[in-house]
Amino acid sequence: MTPKILVVDDEPQIRRVMKAALAIEDYFVADAKSAMEALEKLRQDRYDLVLLDMNMPGMSGLEACTEIRKTSDVGIIMLTVRDSEANKVAALDAGADDYVTKPFSMPELLARIRAHLRRVPYSTANGPASITFGDVEMNVATRHVFVKGKDVRMTPKEFDLLHYFATHPNITIPHGKLLQTVWGPDYGNEIEYLHVFVNQIRKKIEANPAKPCHLITELRVGYRFRLGDGRSPT
Repeated sequence: MTPKILVVDDEPQIRRVMKAALAIEDYFVADAKSAMEALEKLRQDRYDLVLLDMNMPGMSGLEACTEIRKTSDVGIIMLTVRDSEANKVAALDAGADDYVTKPFSMPELLARIRAHLRRVPYSTANGPASITFGDVEMNVATRHVFVKGKDVRMTPKEFDLLHYFATHPNITIPHGKLLQTVWGPDYGNEIEYLHVFVNQIRKKIEANPAKPCHLITELRVGYRFRLGDGRSPT
């Protein structure tokens, strides 16, 4: 099926250029000139990816991203003219999967789009149907996570990252390996992505996120998923 992309930007010229470029790549493209219009379109139809401008009048892209994440797992790439680490972290904290700074080249954006439409470079189908550790149970088939029996909502990237950790326990995994495995081969230096996503996962699965039992930081190297007895998860 042809992937459906929603372009959200308050600048008409940007929407026209992006719609034309994406249509050439055989994507089905719709657009919205405001966050409120985008939310309405997402309620009415299903999209595979949202390209969301961060800075719009009225409801901002950050606010829209937070609202989208309350009900949808759609992929979100945030677009913005601001390139500070604080803005990247804010976008990822709001629920974005990726961040692209304006002005960007169309080949760069298309590469990011292809990476997200592939979902994950590795397959979660390879391994156990369910994974249990501590108070956490992951149902790999339905992509649901339960903590003490309660269904905890996770974004697709959060689930993919936690699944990779849980199936590679008790070893230190470098930042670059995590990024290239979960985001794709074009990634490797976006360490702030991992900081944000790991912190979000800790808040959802750890009894004390400030002192995690499972997701351990290996300073300046990467992360280690710790299981108390050193055995593989069941």
